[in-house]
Amino acid sequence: MARVDRITTMAENGPPPKAAAVLYPGEVMHHRLKPFGHRFVYTVFSLLVDIDRLTEAGCMSRLLSVNGANLASFWEKDHVERDGETLRAHADRLLAGAGLEKPAARILLLAYPRIFGYVFNPISVYFAYDENDALIALVYAVRNTFGERHTYVAPILAGDLSDAGIRQERTKIFHVSPFVEMGTRYHFRILPPGRTVRLRIHETENGEPLLAATFCGNAEKLGTAALSACLLKFPLMTWKIMVGIHWEALKLWLKGARFHRSPPPPKPVSYRDEGAVEADE
Repeated sequence: MARVDRITTMAENGPPPKAAAVLYPGEVMHHRLKPFGHRFVYTVFSLLVDIDRLTEAGCMSRLLSVNGANLASFWEKDHVERDGETLRAHADRLLAGAGLEKPAARILLLAYPRIFGYVFNPISVYFAYDENDALIALVYAVRNTFGERHTYVAPILAGDLSDAGIRQERTKIFHVSPFVEMGTRYHFRILPPGRTVRLRIHETENGEPLLAATFCGNAEKLGTAALSACLLKFPLMTWKIMVGIHWEALKLWLKGARFHRSPPPPKPVSYRDEGAVEADE
């Protein structure tokens, strides 16, 4: 059996977790490559939840509640776009809009939980599976610090899936960082949840590397002891994320990074690659 830190293939990583919820403690890394180098790393933990088994997930630890207050909590309203909409209805609507003919058999959502009532998710990722645990789509839900959101829905197409994981691309149409222009290219490199999960986003500008952002985490069974350890190891994690974003932005500005004003937001959801659409036209 391969060591978790040496897992490089889908086969080594194994199938998606069967539990209603799983912890993934790990590290986030950002590395800006031009016009100058700027790199930072911080430790976090993510929560992977089966969106059809939220009630079960909320019973896995007395420190975690679903749609209720606790030291750690998961709220559907943090992720849906319409008042009163369930998370499953939200995900089904997104996938149907991308042309999937029938609802996914199972959908797992990787996101930060609320801690002491606060959360900010720069990116949350939905993994949609068919009845054979084969991935049929990924959904990248992105937020910025201006209170806006955009969702890139990405069905698995021919050539997206390999032994190493998922490779997908999208043109950036949503303002995230004031130091990165619109129209850059996202290259998603994903090892879906199993014994580990890895999200890699390589951003290019005019074909040249601009920025790399990664999250790597190893699966841990969710329970009170494990969640307690995470809360002690990562105190006020979600607050730290927001403060860290602004702190790193200040350092970029002091280094002389060019500031770009926020453009009008795009439509809430994109169902195809805007860059590919422009190329076809």
